[in-house]
Parts: sequence; structure tokens; C-alpha cells
Amino acid sequence: MKTSQQRSMASIGAILIFCAAAFWSSIGSDTRSRATENNRQNGAGAAAPGGPQSDLLLVFAGDIMLADGPGKAMAKGVDPFAEFAEIFKGADCNIGNLECVIATGGSPIKKPWVFRADPKVLPVLTRHINVVSLANNHTGDFGHSAFLEQLDLLEKQKLPYFGGGRNCAHARTPHILEIKGVRIALLGYNEFKPRIFEAGPNWPGTAWSVDEQVVADIQAARTISKADLVIPFLHWGSEYDPATDRQKQFARLMIDSGADIVVGGHPHVTQATEYYKGKLIVHSIGNFVFDGFEEGPGRIGWLLRLRLNKQGLVAWDTVVAHMDGEGIPHLMQETPSPSGTAANETVDDRRALVDSPLTSFRK
Repeated sequence: MKTSQQRSMASIGAILIFCAAAFWSSIGSDTRSRATENNRQNGAGAAAPGGPQSDLLLVFAGDIMLADGPGKAMAKGVDPFAEFAEIFKGADCNIGNLECVIATGGSPIKKPWVFRADPKVLPVLTRHINVVSLANNHTGDFGHSAFLEQLDLLEKQKLPYFGGGRNCAHARTPHILEIKGVRIALLGYNEFKPRIFEAGPNWPGTAWSVDEQVVADIQAARTISKADLVIPFLHWGSEYDPATDRQKQFARLMIDSGADIVVGGHPHVTQATEYYKGKLIVHSIGNFVFDGFEEGPGRIGWLLRLRLNKQGLVAWDTVVAHMDGEGIPHLMQETPSPSGTAANETVDDRRALVDSPLTSFRK
């Protein structure tokens, strides 16, 4: 007779097999439609074949939590992104981790912290952020009904998302950016409990980080979605700690499987940056809009700026944000933080808006 644990593992295995089959059957059409929609929304267009190509600039923001302190401030008319507006305007695409569910319905899951933001935050969010990852441990805080409401709201607002969806195949589908002739696949995964937020064959949720599936998704982004560059955005690691051995090993596996850059978040602190086989790994960019943290590392986050072309990374830097008691980030332009170039594969601490490798870059 099978134990309850064996039955549970068998059930998970069956779900993984189903999701894999559904994913492979849907990925081609889904990525084409998402790429077309993205071009329409964000003004990104592919250069004509054989035409001139210039570098592009992507910006990644860490955990964006728009309930509690930030939500109350926004209800009073505060724009939490205001001090970084010019940086966002200077990028071709801004990507953030939406660390809450935006909805009015649902019931809170029994867990220490749950975050639900008012849909009225959406116009401010979409003013600055072009694409959001849903792959985290808070988008499921108010159950399936709230998660589905959020998907409807994001789609109505024309704010693309990845790392979550109406079922597991949808959640694993890459979001495709086509900018200046470069085709970029964004993939999102969560590996921080609770796993009950994971999408299934016929229920909504996040894309859970399963090594074999992530590897297959990266490879499919190349072969099926025809991406020039693949960037996984992971929600992982141990809160308030340095990068774990798991993060380091898995980041390298993703690069060995075809990822060009690996970006991480979740630990509520920034973590180490490194190169592996010439590819950049940023283990955690920390919080960006988030309250509830004492003064210290939990109130420091980075905007990660990536200068790219069709061959990959050209240069990068990090812009330091310091969150106040309400969770509103403030620009720390005189604070040095990691930066570098693909040419020398070294990490230097520089002031991002003063003497970084991106200083000479113009959109």
C-alpha cells in the first residue's frame, strides 16, 4: 500500500507530465501572440532585416508590494516610483516583480503575511513598469479567485505578465520582447513556499521552479520561440542571507542550458553578482517598493540596468534605492553599487548615475 507521501509525489509527477505536454503544445502560438501584443503596447519594434541595429536597455526592479504602507501612500496621491521616473523613461522596457495580488475579492490564505493591493494602483504601476513577473510567494495570497481577478485586471490594463497564468502551461510560457531587432524571452519561476500557489493543469497560479522544467523552458525559448536572448527571473533564496549554494548551482545550470543572464529576487536583501562562462548572474536585486523592514539591508534595493544587443550583454549597472518607513524608494545616486561590462567580466562598485559603464549609453 502506498503511503500518503508516495501518493502525493505520484500526484505531483502526474501534474508535471500533464503541464509539460500542455506547455509544448501551446508555446509556439502563445509566444507569438505575446510578442505581438508587447510590440503594440510598449512601442518596441523589430528593425528591418539587414537594417541598422543599436543597443537596447532593459531595467529590472525587485519586489514591488503595493498594499499596506505603499498602498496607503498611493491612496493619498503618492507615486512611489517618482524619484526613478527618468530612469524608467530612459529604458526600452521596465520589468518588475509584482509581490502582491491586485484584486478586491478572494479570502486570505493562512500564512504570516498576505498582501492584496487595490486595483486603483494599476495606472501608476503601468506608468512606469511595462512587464511584471507573477512568480513569487504572494500573488496567491487571496486564493484562485483573486489571482484570476488580477489576471483580468492586468489584461484590461494591457500590462503583460509572465511566471504565472491560468494554468501551468500558461504560467510557463515565456513573455517575448521584440526590441530593435532583438527577440528576448522572459521566464519567471518561484521556489519559495507555499507551493500551493503553483499553477496546475486546470487551475491558476505561479510557475514553480522544477529544474528539469526550467531547463526545458530555456531550451524551448531558443528552439521554438526563436529567442536571441533568454533571461530567467527567479524568486528564490533564503531571506536576509547571502546567496545559497542552491542559487549558485541552479544559476549555473540555467546558463549551461542556454540562459544569457540570470536575475533573482525574494530574500529582501541584495546579494552577490558574478560571471559564469561570460554570463552575468545577479542573485538578488532586493526590494524596490516594500514596507515593514527595520532600517538596514531590507530597505536597500537595486534597479538592474542591462545594456544588450543581439549577441548578449554589453554592460550593466545597479541603481541604489533606499525605502523609507512607508516602503517608498528614494534614489541614492551617490552610493556605489555593482556594475560591469561583458568585455572584462569584472564587477566594480561605481555610482550608477555618475561613472557607470552605461554613462555613455543613449536610448
